[in-house]
Amino acid sequence: QVHLVEFGGGLVQAGGSLRLSCATSGDISRQSTMGWYRQAQGTQRELVAVVTSDGSSNYADSVKARFTISRHNAFNTIHLQMNNLKPEDTAVYFCNARSPLYNYWGQGTQVTVSS
Repeated sequence: QVHLVEFGGGLVQAGGSLRLSCATSGDISRQSTMGWYRQAQGTQRELVAVVTSDGSSNYADSVKARFTISRHNAFNTIHLQMNNLKPEDTAVYFCNARSPLYNYWGQGTQVTVSS
């Protein structure tokens, strides 16, 4: 059975930083694309950042130059360093691992940015 567990959410003031981590267990290929998505209240889930197995990354325009995704392939973990946080970054952040054969989600971690 596959599990993705997110860590590191919390409450921070605007301009502050948080680091999210996602630990995985179970049969997740190191060839998976892994990433972070977020969902603010009343909105649809949206892409934040993804990273492929070879380290290529892609970011939403709204977080470019502020967020950095990283991946530790040996342990199938990913991190999201979030700097200069803004109130509009407030959302539940979800870890994702996907391949042509599967699409797994974590349960999410709340990030709240106060103005």
